[in-house]
Amino acid sequence: MRAVIQRVASASVSINGQITSLIGVGFMVLLGIETEDTREDAEWLCGKIALLRVFSDEAGLMNNDIMQAGGDILVVSQFTLHASYKKGNRPSFIKAARPEQAIPLYNHFITSLSDKLGKPVATGTFGADMKVGLINDGPVTILMDTNNKE
Repeated sequence: MRAVIQRVASASVSINGQITSLIGVGFMVLLGIETEDTREDAEWLCGKIALLRVFSDEAGLMNNDIMQAGGDILVVSQFTLHASYKKGNRPSFIKAARPEQAIPLYNHFITSLSDKLGKPVATGTFGADMKVGLINDGPVTILMDTNNKE
């Protein structure tokens, strides 16, 4: 499972010209699920995201997590995070999980993250043609991969 976590001043998802999700300060999380991913991967990643200390404290240092910052999270599925570009110029997405596997893991991830935060998590719509807007704050962008737990 891969996640691109961006600290944002605001973020939104639009489908067919209509805003379907909108948050203020918080995280925009692009989530890629691959065929080998498990519920344990989702739990590990949710734990890391919920406690990621990249929000400013009273001294202006990145010491606060999202709960301390009073922020929200918007999660958008993004199978292209598992693109393979080793051969040629057209990426292959063979490692990305098929919807029948990815959707339950995506939903589990959202539920788990919501439980850790104690409030709902905003989402995109799995498989939809979405327009994602955000104002990256910092910019702060973190990449996490459950196959590379640094």
